[in-house]
Amino acid sequence: MGIVRFGVSLDKDLLGKFDDLCLENKYQNRSEAIRDLIRDELVKKEWSHAKGEVTGVISLVYDHEKRELVDKLIDIQHGNESVIIVASQHVHLNHDNCLEVIIVKGNAKDAKDLAANLRSVKGVKHGELVMATIGKDIR
Repeated sequence: MGIVRFGVSLDKDLLGKFDDLCLENKYQNRSEAIRDLIRDELVKKEWSHAKGEVTGVISLVYDHEKRELVDKLIDIQHGNESVIIVASQHVHLNHDNCLEVIIVKGNAKDAKDLAANLRSVKGVKHGELVMATIGKDIR
């Protein structure tokens, strides 16, 4: 396993935006940024083709004043039989908003479905599933 150098041709404006992205994300150089972009796509591919168990984090930001919202979120989690909820953390962001972080393990499709079900509850302002991998096929 060695380092391979290759050239990439980009439109000048696109390269400028990429360089801005590199600066914003504190990359030492373009190569590091390109490696991360490639790894991100490989993780997505691994998840989309996953046959075994995968791990991820569901994050939800919601209005805690919304009636029965927390009960609905808990009911969805408890009603789920195909994805293991490893842990969850509740954080008070401010007077009105809370962040819920849920670590899940199971089939990729079922994890995506669980995240979608939680995200779709009225009062959830933002929800995202972050896919993780042990990276056995990614270096």
